[in-house]
Amino acid sequence: MKALNVGIIGCGNISGIYLQNIPAYRGLMLRACADMRPEVAQVQASRYGTEAMAVDELLAHQDIDLVVNLTVPSAHFGVSLAALSAGKHVFSEKPLAVDFEQGRKLVDEAEARGLLLGCAPDTFLGAGGRLARKLVDDGAVGRILSGSAFLMSHGMEHWHPDPEFFFKPGGGPILDMAPYYLSALVNLIGPVQRVFAMSSIGFPERVVTSESPRKGQRIAVETPTTVMALLEFASGAQVTFCMSWDVWKHGHPAIELYGAEGSLRVPDPNFFGGHVEMTERGGDWQARDSSGMPLGAPNWRSPNWPPDAPSRANYRGLGLADLASAALNSTLHRSTGRLALHVLEVMHSILEGAATGRAMAITTMLERPAALSDEEAAGLWQGPPQTATAA
Repeated sequence: MKALNVGIIGCGNISGIYLQNIPAYRGLMLRACADMRPEVAQVQASRYGTEAMAVDELLAHQDIDLVVNLTVPSAHFGVSLAALSAGKHVFSEKPLAVDFEQGRKLVDEAEARGLLLGCAPDTFLGAGGRLARKLVDDGAVGRILSGSAFLMSHGMEHWHPDPEFFFKPGGGPILDMAPYYLSALVNLIGPVQRVFAMSSIGFPERVVTSESPRKGQRIAVETPTTVMALLEFASGAQVTFCMSWDVWKHGHPAIELYGAEGSLRVPDPNFFGGHVEMTERGGDWQARDSSGMPLGAPNWRSPNWPPDAPSRANYRGLGLADLASAALNSTLHRSTGRLALHVLEVMHSILEGAATGRAMAITTMLERPAALSDEEAAGLWQGPPQTATAA
């Protein structure tokens, strides 16, 4: 077998970039897509040149080797478990599951069946994340002592066509956005061992302002929208961690790490490229551009950008290619279910700690993911026929 046949379940907002990028990776063959709304699956299938199937048909199809779970978070567990039970490898969008014990069951089920389970985010494997990892591993800023991580905006109702689930249990900035930041931090520093947190709801109601059928509708907020935490890592490093959808504007870098010999600014972990900035002791910040590295060049644009002016590096699907290589060639697997389970426990511990006022110990320990070299990254990407552009 030279490639894994891929079936996508969930043809919503995020599916376009996966459907666009999968043909660009070695070891992956886009075979089909499915959605609980057949007409939505048919639109995406026609746009990206694949076959639309019913969800049950895709799960039962013997030619599908790998299921990509792009459903809403509340459906992640059921769809992933069904795919594993059907004997298929699984890669899920984040979070691995809404409930921690469900996430643990998925990891156990995959291992018991000898299947690979992967989970987003895979952004830490992009050029920006790899450059930051190399600087840390080379000791450029010395031992990491502390740091800060900030995700601050005014929520999703301004751009997402159906944003209600973001503001309900299972949503919020922690379960939705913290996986990017926590996976990046674990990749750079190692596992988290303890958390302290507090939370609040800044606005009890949200009004949808995106141009969509739901424009003008009101959403009652039922989950914290500002969460502040202190993360203690097994290495001893301590990181201030702030996630909020109650902020109109701010000036904080996404991630800063403070080492014994200098400081490091890590690019936005929601994307695959960007600039890494470093200072030695008290020197000036020096920027290093990752766009010349494999999987670092801008290849993505929003609908408002002309097609010849991509603005961001968006190589979603890299985690699929890493999983496929592990399945086909026995190489290392990095964006694993066990990493996602650790991140899921940290997120739940932050929310529980904020609700109870207790410090929370983390039980899922793991090694940092193996570093992905530039040579390995280049070997996964073969270059796409960019026939459509995803927002």
